[in-house]
Amino acid sequence: MTVQVMTAKEVTKKVINKEKLFILDVRNEDAFQDWKIEGENVKYVNVPYFDLLDGVEEIMDQLPKNEEILVVCAKEGSSIMVAEMLAEEGVEVSYLQGGMKAWSEYLEPVKVGDLQDGGEIYQFVRIGKGCLSYMVVSNGEAAIIDSTRMTDVYTQFAENLGVNITHVFDTHLHADHISGGRVIAESTGATYWLPPKDATEVTFAYQPLDGGQEVTIGDTKITIHALYSPGHTIGSTSFVVDEKFLLSGDILFIDSIGRPDLAGMAEDWVGDLRESLYTRYRELSDELVVLPAHFMIIEELNEDGSVAEKLGTLFAKNHGLTIENEAEFRRLVTENLPAQPNAYQEIRKTNMGQLTPDEETQREMEIGPNRCAVR
Repeated sequence: MTVQVMTAKEVTKKVINKEKLFILDVRNEDAFQDWKIEGENVKYVNVPYFDLLDGVEEIMDQLPKNEEILVVCAKEGSSIMVAEMLAEEGVEVSYLQGGMKAWSEYLEPVKVGDLQDGGEIYQFVRIGKGCLSYMVVSNGEAAIIDSTRMTDVYTQFAENLGVNITHVFDTHLHADHISGGRVIAESTGATYWLPPKDATEVTFAYQPLDGGQEVTIGDTKITIHALYSPGHTIGSTSFVVDEKFLLSGDILFIDSIGRPDLAGMAEDWVGDLRESLYTRYRELSDELVVLPAHFMIIEELNEDGSVAEKLGTLFAKNHGLTIENEAEFRRLVTENLPAQPNAYQEIRKTNMGQLTPDEETQREMEIGPNRCAVR
């Protein structure tokens, strides 16, 4: 048997299409338990690489017969060696190119809607990390919202569409991933917008984004309306795009709500979070399609791989939006928090411009799942 190579893009397609996939993950158990490739029809077994140095004979009965196996490790090296041993045993086997680092960084672009006068909005699904970013396109211009540090994906996508990036936004100061907003703005000459209440310690120039502001993309009146919605951070700002879409940042997700503690201010900001979700958002149209900045579980993906749901549906089904008692809401938000994101303080400082880690360090800082939501 010959060892095959499977890319993060190919694995993403299998997850979105709910195809069968059996994974042999050879990372250490703690890394596997913290973060793994998941999907509706994905099955896996975890056997650390060091347990396989003498061969794979002892795990053959744990593997399915007549089914392709994908071997996964952190960076690909260990998975290649294990895949070669399995191939010698006659197993149809592939390894994940670039390992979990590649899985963490892959972005899948999905068109989520049409705007007036030919405009479009795209969602970039970072399936291995749960991050969601956006590009609004209209009449030769584009705006990017909540970009990741993989900036080439956005600039190349815009180039392929034949549009110029003129505006870049961050809905808030991110703590779970490094923003590429400033880099994109510097390379394209675009205006970089940041909520000023989140930017008191930044070291670079930016355009202050305040609630009520409107930015036009192209000449066709596609407007991005800023809605001040603190709670996840004190500056968190949502966007209503073309009166059709609500980009909710990390305030509201499909199956949960944003956590208020990543700047150490849970008790102070929980009231802002409730005000944003239970007052400001309830004044909006139920027909707005919510496009969050993250998803938590793979089940939140729609059939086309997008993450989106109408606001009215979320008010009916999202458990974070149905707690009438304010004291109970406070308990949920302040006592039911998952572990904080890996290296989140360093990530915040990087997004402020206070740290400038090299590319490999940035990768290491981001490894693992996002943890932006209340459980």
